Amino acid sequence: MLGRIAEFFIFGVVPLVGIMVVPELSVAAEKTLKGEVMYRERIALPPKAELSVQLADVSLADAAAAVIGERKVAPAGQVPIKFEISFDPQMIRPHMTYALQARITVDDRLLFISDMRHQVDPLSDAPQTIMLKMVTSSEQPASAPVVGQSWLIEYIDGIGVIAEPQATFRIDEAGKAGGSGPCNVYFATAKVDGSTIAISDIGSTFKACAPDTMAEEKALFEALAKAASYHVDAGKLIIVDKDDRVILRFNAAS
Repeated sequence: MLGRIAEFFIFGVVPLVGIMVVPELSVAAEKTLKGEVMYRERIALPPKAELSVQLADVSLADAAAAVIGERKVAPAGQVPIKFEISFDPQMIRPHMTYALQARITVDDRLLFISDMRHQVDPLSDAPQTIMLKMVTSSEQPASAPVVGQSWLIEYIDGIGVIAEPQATFRIDEAGKAGGSGPCNVYFATAKVDGSTIAISDIGSTFKACAPDTMAEEKALFEALAKAASYHVDAGKLIIVDKDDRVILRFNAAS
């Protein structure tokens, strides 16, 4: 009889403990930030409008914001547009600065954007209201989406995915290109015509870094010189060579 009682406690109780504990762990591992997006203009959004809201670490003024969580609402509907961003609270660090940034687009054309920093305490339960500014035709990006946008390197042919240090790339309206390489500041001339792109006259400063970093920089410059065409997809700039092989991939900097 005692043996059967011991067997019940060994095989009967343990499963019940597991059922009670697991839900508590999953709930504690996620935090949700809620709010709404609005604008002052009395106009309706097109049916295909899409809202994107990001929670980002904006602590470093000279670096791209690190996205902690993001929510896209498509179709966006009409204002006020509700949103919820789920994120890992363990990613929130003391003494750092966090902000919400939002935009409304239609077929990649920017309609509204948050032009003021909306600073927030991500761990607070207070609902947030983000006020957007309407983008005028003169503020729209250039016809070539690669122009006027800062990009962060993600992949270099011959090296692979890049984590640190991140290089930047930018082409201005005058056709001047360049940025910060893995080691040196570099400059070049770019010609963009439709989806074709040619980058030439690449030069840089002469600082020496670790061999691995210098190898990344050399590969970056060689890939830029082979650029033949490009396309922008989901916020990423993809550059291919004359054989249509991907040689560079960048993320749009905030």
